[in-house]
Amino acid sequence: MFALLPPYLALLKNRVPRLMLLLILFCTGLLSPASAQSASSPATVPGTGQARCYDDAGPIACPDRGQPYFGQEPGFRIAPRGLRAHDDATVSDEVTGLTWTRAWYGPMSWAEAQSFAQTLTIGGHHDWRLPSIKELYTLMDFGRGYFSATADTSVPFIDTSLFDFSYATGTRFIDVQEWSATPYVATTMNRDATIFGVNFADGRIKGYPLYRPGSGGRQPQAMRARFVRGPGYALNRLNDRGDGTVTDTSTGLMWQKRDDGVGRNWRDALAYCASLTLAGHHDWRLPHAKELHTIVDYTHAPAATGSAALVPPLQTSIIESYFWTATTIADGPSHAKYEKAVYFAFGRALGWMALPPRTDQRQLMDVHGAGAQRADFKAGDPTRYPQGFGPQGDEVRILNQVRCVRRL
Repeated sequence: MFALLPPYLALLKNRVPRLMLLLILFCTGLLSPASAQSASSPATVPGTGQARCYDDAGPIACPDRGQPYFGQEPGFRIAPRGLRAHDDATVSDEVTGLTWTRAWYGPMSWAEAQSFAQTLTIGGHHDWRLPSIKELYTLMDFGRGYFSATADTSVPFIDTSLFDFSYATGTRFIDVQEWSATPYVATTMNRDATIFGVNFADGRIKGYPLYRPGSGGRQPQAMRARFVRGPGYALNRLNDRGDGTVTDTSTGLMWQKRDDGVGRNWRDALAYCASLTLAGHHDWRLPHAKELHTIVDYTHAPAATGSAALVPPLQTSIIESYFWTATTIADGPSHAKYEKAVYFAFGRALGWMALPPRTDQRQLMDVHGAGAQRADFKAGDPTRYPQGFGPQGDEVRILNQVRCVRRL
């Protein structure tokens, strides 16, 4: 069979249309239906690393269609991970096509991180750059967990057999935030200029002040950095099909164009997508964290553009929206560590902050930026958390928005 391949490869060189070539290969038996599906819509979004399914309390056997909690990533097995370490101190990703430095550097300012990348030579390459927030987030591994007692009981949200990582020493072991190259188009906290970063200690994306709080914009914030090279990731080639769906050929995903405006808890969000029939398709599901992240638009934010941080022509019924993912996050004390799931803030990532600091007076403000990834309780009564949850008083909604996805 392989002896027959060269003539067809020649067709590629002669620029025979790709769909015609696929048809030729299929009809000659050189391409199976399954491989034709793969060839027409390659998986370019890596998996989250999550290998188990969960309910509101802990791990469960992955449910069948029609059962509660159906629709989680491990039950579909559609999102591969392709990270490989090399002897030249680099790590390649076969899914995204990106290559990473094994080492991380710093702490350093954001400007220093960008300048440092231009001087870096690793693996014989000189074209390293500070990663975008979407690129950096591809390394997040939700098969691990942040257990808030001590560093000894936590496992970083990044594969430490491939990448350098260490917890912080001092007051909070999770203070190991990493810069991305993506600025926030609005401001956070007390009108602070903000850059998005990933924290592989607690499994979040947040906006971090460019300058140290209290320095009056004079002292740059110092954080860690790791570097990347290769093609751009999730660059969004969207097509509005006119049937309530939008396809993205950069990721091989089809999206529900507009959510239905109903806030749901996590179990009901999974069920809504599993039962959705749209544009003649019945295989919709709640997107996992890395899939949903591909449609965040970091050039938009309510405070700057009056719109949600959502790639057009996708639409949202509520600008100030949080959207569920199908990804559970292991987060918190042992008796409650699976009670939360990941969401993205397409509106402002609000929190109740003490103003003035160290007082009992709290004000609701944009603490982490539109496009932040945080976690919310899967079920319960949000009125139990009138001033949010956590150090920055992250707003607790529980009844979040839902946008469904399927593979092309």
